[in-house]
Amino acid sequence: MRVIFLQDVPRVGKRHDIKEVSDGYALNFLLPRRLAVLATSKAMIELEIRQKEVIIEREVQESLLLKNLEEIKGKTITIKAKADEKGHLFAQIHKKQIIDSMRSEYHAEISEEFIVLEKPIKEVGEFEIPISIKGKKSSFKLIVEKI
Repeated sequence: MRVIFLQDVPRVGKRHDIKEVSDGYALNFLLPRRLAVLATSKAMIELEIRQKEVIIEREVQESLLLKNLEEIKGKTITIKAKADEKGHLFAQIHKKQIIDSMRSEYHAEISEEFIVLEKPIKEVGEFEIPISIKGKKSSFKLIVEKI
């Protein structure tokens, strides 16, 4: 029986794959759990439409990311954190904190996966933070101040 996978099924198929599986497996496992649907002509057309929409959405997301990358280039972001007298932070600065500060100061949306931290930020000071998106690179300055 030919089915279109709606979700990834380990060792069987990935989302949007069209595969031939045994009738019992499809009828007793995949279809009741809504992991797949029968590969009818109507379902195939819907799959093509969905894949085109995903491609268009991905292109829009890439263009927005590249726009945000140019917008952030050379900017300075300041984060205040608790530190001791020597300037060592009590808790390191995480990518999520950097993204939240970027969002609040510049209204730019960049995912954590694109920020490249060579080592954890555990002290007060200035840091150059590189960003890499689809082969395009940029950076911004992060200033960590003591509260």
